[in-house]
Amino acid sequence: MKYLEEFQNPELARGLLDDIRAAVTRPWALMEVCGGQTHTIIRHGIDQLLPEGVELIHGPGCPVCVTPLEVIDKALEIAARPEVVFCSFGDMLRVPGTGRDLFRVRSEGGDVRIVYSPLDALRIARENPDRQVVFFGIGFETTAPPNAMAVYQARRQGLRNFSMLVSHVRVPPAIDAIMASPDCRVQGFLAAGHVCSVMGTDEYPALAARHRVPIVVTGFEPLDILEGIRRTVRQLERGEHTVDNAYPRAVRAEGNPAARAMLADVFEVTDRAWRGIGVIPQSGWRLSSRYREYDAEYRFDVSGITTCEPAQCRSGEVLQGLLRPNECEAFGTTCTPRTPLGATMVSSEGACAAYYLYRRLGTPAGAREASPVA
Repeated sequence: MKYLEEFQNPELARGLLDDIRAAVTRPWALMEVCGGQTHTIIRHGIDQLLPEGVELIHGPGCPVCVTPLEVIDKALEIAARPEVVFCSFGDMLRVPGTGRDLFRVRSEGGDVRIVYSPLDALRIARENPDRQVVFFGIGFETTAPPNAMAVYQARRQGLRNFSMLVSHVRVPPAIDAIMASPDCRVQGFLAAGHVCSVMGTDEYPALAARHRVPIVVTGFEPLDILEGIRRTVRQLERGEHTVDNAYPRAVRAEGNPAARAMLADVFEVTDRAWRGIGVIPQSGWRLSSRYREYDAEYRFDVSGITTCEPAQCRSGEVLQGLLRPNECEAFGTTCTPRTPLGATMVSSEGACAAYYLYRRLGTPAGAREASPVA
């Protein structure tokens, strides 16, 4: 299959690994930003195949995982109302709030539905004019354009019974916050290709220059990841810190102009809380004043809900790259996919879920000699 088999070729992977080994002369710590990249790395054992000293730190690039607890609690409160049809992508239904999740709300009689597109929620609103239909709009720059389009279409179609609970976040401010932390060990970044396919790379050169770190845009297949690592290591060894697009089949410098225009119309940049991390200035979007009537937080008056993160969950440290999932004392014991303490164990892009699926039984002897894609 095009762009899958070609980017999982074992011989090409060995060649890239040889190039990385030949380039490395000292230890380096790199962060992959995206949770999809984390799953590729752990599933294929890429981190175990790299030369000693090259460390991959898992970043906060899982949109489900970084949705703050107070937003989950707002969703739970809205979804429990009898007049509401609450629509969400499937991952969000199992994310624990304070005492329950959306699956529990549904079992208690709430009309909670899994949808595959925000346009599904619009259709439900058209078919149920006597109900309030709420879509849970979360994610990074990748899911923001279709969610913005849903709000735009709701206004265009005159759907007054549709609204969106928004918790969108932006990647560049998160990179800035990570690098500003006194505990940061990151020396280079693998940037998320799907984010850059929407937004382009305009915001990254300033970050690379300010923090003196290379930022390499890459994709999600094993060879994409290895090529991104190779380019990052070569920059580090040469003392360079530029933005490099290693994913040209999907990313252009200007991104997607139509998607960016839709975002600029429907959303406005705002400070946003990240679960387990805290508030990062200018790191999120909310509906602009032109579309405020479609904001579920205001329509249902839940803006006053605030909560505290449970102390037993260390997902915030995982999201900041300060702790590996299997270094948490709750991992695989009190915290499992069936009994999650935090969203990183629930989401299909969560680092804890990746380690539980592919790494909880330990690392087999000789893993560094195995092929990541064989």
